[in-house]
This record gives sequence, C-alpha cells and structure tokens, in this order.
Amino acid sequence: MKATTLRTFQTVHTWTGLLAGFALFVAFYAGALTVFHDDIAAWQNPPWRAVADADVPMDTLIERLLAHHPDARDDFGIVLPRDSSHAAYAYWQAKDGSRFATASEVEAPRADAGENELADFVYALHDSLGLPVVGLYLMGIVSVLYGLALLSGLLIHLPQLVKDLFAMRVGRNIKRLWQDAHNAIGVISLPFHVIFAVTGALFCLFTLTLAALNTVAFDGKLFEAFARATQTTPTVTASGTPATMLSTDALIERARTEALKNGVTTFEPDYMHFVHYGDRNAVAEVRGLSQHTLGSYGTVAMSAHDGTVLATYVGDRYSLNGISYASLFGLHFGSFGGRTVQWLYFILGLAGAFLFYSGNLLWIESRRKRRHLDQPFKTQVMARATVGVCIGTCLAITGAFVATWIAVRLGIDAGVPQRAACYGLFLAACAYACLRPVARATIELLWATSALTMAMAMVDLATNASSMAQAWSPLAWRVLGVDLTGLALGVVFALFARAADRRARSGDANSVWALRDAAHAQP
Repeated sequence: MKATTLRTFQTVHTWTGLLAGFALFVAFYAGALTVFHDDIAAWQNPPWRAVADADVPMDTLIERLLAHHPDARDDFGIVLPRDSSHAAYAYWQAKDGSRFATASEVEAPRADAGENELADFVYALHDSLGLPVVGLYLMGIVSVLYGLALLSGLLIHLPQLVKDLFAMRVGRNIKRLWQDAHNAIGVISLPFHVIFAVTGALFCLFTLTLAALNTVAFDGKLFEAFARATQTTPTVTASGTPATMLSTDALIERARTEALKNGVTTFEPDYMHFVHYGDRNAVAEVRGLSQHTLGSYGTVAMSAHDGTVLATYVGDRYSLNGISYASLFGLHFGSFGGRTVQWLYFILGLAGAFLFYSGNLLWIESRRKRRHLDQPFKTQVMARATVGVCIGTCLAITGAFVATWIAVRLGIDAGVPQRAACYGLFLAACAYACLRPVARATIELLWATSALTMAMAMVDLATNASSMAQAWSPLAWRVLGVDLTGLALGVVFALFARAADRRARSGDANSVWALRDAAHAQP
C-alpha cells in the first residue's frame, strides 16, 4: 500500500473514531450492562420484596382490562412478567394513543410502557444515549462512522497484523503499550465490532432507510409490502359469534409444545397478542425466547377459542424475513447462547469501551510536545473531554443505580431520581474535568467512581443478605451476580486510579497527564 494511501486511511480512522468515540463509549459501557437486563431488573425488585399485582393471574388482568376498556378486545397485548418480582401488564391502542396498565391500573392506565425500571433506563442509554427519537438517529449515524473507523483501522494494520497482534511491549514507552493494547483488542474483537456496527446502523436508521426506499424505488408501496412480509399474526375477520377463550396458561403450554416440535430446545414466552378476544375467530399469538438458536425470538399463533395452531415462526418454521430480523437482534444483544454468550458480550462491551477511550489517549499522546511542559490547547481540550465524558459516564450510571436503590426503599417513583442522578453526575463530572487540572481530575473521578460502585454493591449485599438466605432461588443468584459484578468493576476503577496516579507522579513530566507540582519538582 502506498504511503499516501496509508496516510489517508489513518486520517479517516482517526477522525471517524474521534467523532463517534464519545457516543460509542456510552453505548458500549451501557450495552455491556444491558446484556444482563433481566438481572438488573431482578436486582431492583428482588423476589423477597412484594410488588403490586405480581400475584394477579393474567386471566384476571384480561377480565379487568375488557371490563373497563371493551374496545381493546379487538387488538391488545399482554407483556408477561419476566420473573416473580414483576407483574404482567396489558398494552393496547386507545383513541388518544398507546396505553399500558397492570391489573390495578386499568382504570387509569399509563401513556408509556416505562415502569421506571433501571434496566430499561440503561438500555435507553445504550440505544439512544437516553435522548428520545433524536438520539436513535444520532446513534445510527454514529454506527456508520463506527463502520468506517473499523474498515480504515483494519486496512492500516493489515500489513503487520500477524506480526504485531500479540505484541504487548511493556516498558517506559507508554504510548507504544497503549497502541499495542488498542490494536490487539480491536483486531481480536473485530468480528463482533462488525456485527455491532452493521446491526446498530440497521436498527437505528431502519425507519429512515425504509422511508427513503419507499419514495425512491417502490412508488410509495414499500411500507404496505413490508408490513405484509413481516406480519406473524394471521389476518382474521370477527365472526360475531361469542365463544369461550382458553386460559392464558393453556395457550402458553400449547405454544411451548408446538415450538419444541420445530427444532428448538427451549421456548420461554414473554408476550401474548390477542385479536378479536371473545369471538369464535379470536387469535392468540405467543412470543417466546429460545436459547442456543440464532432466531432467538419466535411466535406461535393459535385459535384463542380451541387452541388450533394457525401459524408457527419458531426454529425450523421461520420465514426468511423472520430469521433475518431475529438473527440481527440475537447477534446484536447476544440473546442466543445463554450465560456463556452473555458474559462474552459483557466482556466485549467493556473492551469496546476501552477501545474508544484508548483511541482518544493515543490521539492526545501523538500530538503532545515532548520537550515542553506546557502542552497544546487542543490536547488539553481532548484530555478534559475524554476524562469528563468517559469516566463521567461510568460514574453517572453507578449514580443511577444508587438513586434507584434509594427510591425503591423510600417507596417513591424511581424514574425521576435515576435520571436526575445519572445526568446530574455526568454533567458534574464534565464540569469537574474542565475546572480541575487534568491529571488530578482523572485520578479523583476514577477514585470517586470506584468508591461509589463498590459502596453500592456492598450496601446492597449487606441489606439483602438475610432475605437472600431465607428466600434463595435462581433470582437470588441474579441479585448476587449484579452486586459481585459491581464489586469487580469497583476494583477495576481503583486499579485505573492507581495507575493514573502513578503515571501522574513518576511518568513523563511533559504530558497533560502529569501533575504540575510533581513536574516542577523534577530537576
């Protein structure tokens, strides 16, 4: 490859990485936690804490729903509880928009699906930086830039890929060590990063892409054709003849039996969709998760009256459209392989966050003056931004955990506190990084993140220890796992803080990461 071509790819890699890096750090760090979505939900509402409507049967929920909202019988859904510490809730379209309600809320339903779950909030940070609508499209653009950075980075390092892949040259040359770590992590996890970039762009920009193709190439007919191609619920016409409906338990069991006949080993229902409920032609569709299969989410549609199977989109019976979408979803979130794949995706998520953090550090190191104490303004700005955004994100998400923990125990709505704590700590960290010397801000914010993360985990363990011992169950493992992971992350942040302090005091004095007083003290 010519030197000029290599420099072009280097420039593309650098600037696409810098432009997208901050948003991608948030997405990857939050995404690593999102892999354990259900575990975080169990941590917020452990099985030994009573939850309103958790013991209300789903058939009772349906009866109450239709008694107060009879128009909903034509089309409504039931989101099944993910565990014993959560309640099922209904979803339907009212005249003034979507409505959601548990059994005790049907008289005054909510206008949004959020139950102020911490797990859903962390997912929103991963999906759209917590910014409704705009954030989703922004992350789509970021995913495209991310893809360009991957491609250009691969082309840059391809010539010496085999030679330098496992070269970790530890010594006084800190830049070379960070470069080796950055390259090794990037290359080893490249297949996964390609998956994340492609699926992220598709998920975030799908609506815009569909709208553009609808106008340019399909003469305004694409949306209708797409709806037909992806529809899994059979289209039926109400007969007008009332009929008795099978119980939800019976329908779920029939759906599981049908799914297991078609090449999957598990089928755990999480959602039911009803059409023309109470009519002889009523349809019940059950969606479920199947592990160890690429098409992780599948559906079985049946007659709600007698249980006759009408359509199956599970395992061997997937349509091409269904398996394509389910595969994209499973590959992006790691939902296809149980705990082993979840932990792999968790580690890859943290490694991805480190990749963007280290990329910024390399940019700063490449542009510093090596024989001058005072560093260029642009490197100082990038250093402060990197510290504020990256470390601030970790501190902010821990703050959301703390705020949710306190709100739950005070018996108040957790939504406002968790958002206030997260965004407030993030902005405070950014301001702190701008006002304090860079080296001191880095060390102090890392110690603060470590202390808050470990304290949160230890306090939760201490307060739940007796209840956990008395009501031990698989859900208790999830709560314990979240706390132990918090302790581990706290230790990692502490190690980073020690390393930053060591470099600030004994590293190269001509650096933005050096303590000014230590630098002046050197001869």
